[in-house]
Amino acid sequence: MIGRKSDGTPIRRPLSPHLQVYDMFQLTSALSIAGRITGAAWTAGLVVLVWWLVATASGPGAYAGVSWFLSSWLGVLGMFGLTAAAWFHTLNGVRHLAWDAGYGYAIPTTYKSGWAVLIGTAVMTVLTWVIAIIAWAN
Repeated sequence: MIGRKSDGTPIRRPLSPHLQVYDMFQLTSALSIAGRITGAAWTAGLVVLVWWLVATASGPGAYAGVSWFLSSWLGVLGMFGLTAAAWFHTLNGVRHLAWDAGYGYAIPTTYKSGWAVLIGTAVMTVLTWVIAIIAWAN
């Protein structure tokens, strides 16, 4: 798209923010992209949830198959990743709610809240799994 600078000279602009606009190593860009990826991961998690619910309603054989998969190393790894995606998406959503209310736009605050989302995601994911493992052991 052809636009104009404030002095009137023509300039080429992208139609919308795209990969050429983002600096992938910048925290704000990385968190923005990760927010979209974790949203897609939630969709995959919903598919797994529906699979589990349908199997539960279908009978012991179908339920045993889903239970076997979810308790395999691949299933546990997927559930761990889904837990991390859930916490990241939730904490990043709270961050966006603060932005919607007009708070946290200053660059230092944006970086602090970004790091808080990352650290909170790691802590809450591990804490969730520690609690789950303790509950399963009993």
